[in-house]
Amino acid sequence: MSTPRDKRMTIDEVVAQLMDGMTIGIGGWGPRRKPMALVRAILRSDLKDLTIVSWGGADVGLLVRAGKVRKLVYAFVSLDSVPLEPNFQIARQDGTIPEIVELDEGMFQTGLRAAAQRLSFLPMRAGLGSDVLVNNAWISTVTSPYADEDGVHEEYVAVPALRLDVALVHLNRADMHGNATYLGPDPYFDDLFCMAADKAFVSVEQIVDTAGLTIDAPVQRLLLSRMMVTGVVETPNGAHFTTCTPDYERDEKFQRAYAAAAADPEAWAAFEERFLSGDEAAYQAAVKEFHTELAAAKAAEEGK
Repeated sequence: MSTPRDKRMTIDEVVAQLMDGMTIGIGGWGPRRKPMALVRAILRSDLKDLTIVSWGGADVGLLVRAGKVRKLVYAFVSLDSVPLEPNFQIARQDGTIPEIVELDEGMFQTGLRAAAQRLSFLPMRAGLGSDVLVNNAWISTVTSPYADEDGVHEEYVAVPALRLDVALVHLNRADMHGNATYLGPDPYFDDLFCMAADKAFVSVEQIVDTAGLTIDAPVQRLLLSRMMVTGVVETPNGAHFTTCTPDYERDEKFQRAYAAAAADPEAWAAFEERFLSGDEAAYQAAVKEFHTELAAAKAAEEGK
């Protein structure tokens, strides 16, 4: 009898499968459970001309600031406590993102559902009468072939499929075969990203035995089947500085430092040198040092 194969990979092995010009969907939701270790690896790579599809947060901000993005498809780009992601804001104001597609949140979800079902589009009412259709004139409407009780053939938005070459998501736990579970309050549509993609890579806080996936969590939280997943990477603290509840919450102190640095070119150069110039281990070490310095400064202030 054959057994499920071992899909464990390193961060660099994942990025080695990506190519210039790919359409990459990034899971999570704003500043929540983003696959940031994989995003940071893309920053270190030579990849360019990417199409990024995301309910965006710092993933979008970092990639557009680095000039990696040719086309951005999004419903919002926010850090929550920082309402508009600062690097994204600068890029939008300066017009440095070559192509933009901004969708209603429901339309975004429907586009992923269409791709997951291998359909070219799905109909929905969201978007009708809105500037989404004004600003994206290429999005068509469709007339229902079925009349309602009044004999009217209703018009819908024909939401195009958001087909992905690759999906990148981050969950709490997985086994070595790619079955993965979330332990926080929301799946954030990560399963749709994976089903909409030709290849899906999941990073997790911990790889455990298959039986361990449902010891401390109900089976309903087993979000990803191994059939959806191409590779799995163990990356502790890999969603930092976003949340990965219950393993850790958003690092607000670091996020404030990130936002402040984004506003000034010299400060951003220093931020990049300190936190983004090395590999993932160097990043995690720099974050630890950052918090040690903050704690020491607080202690010194309180001791005055």
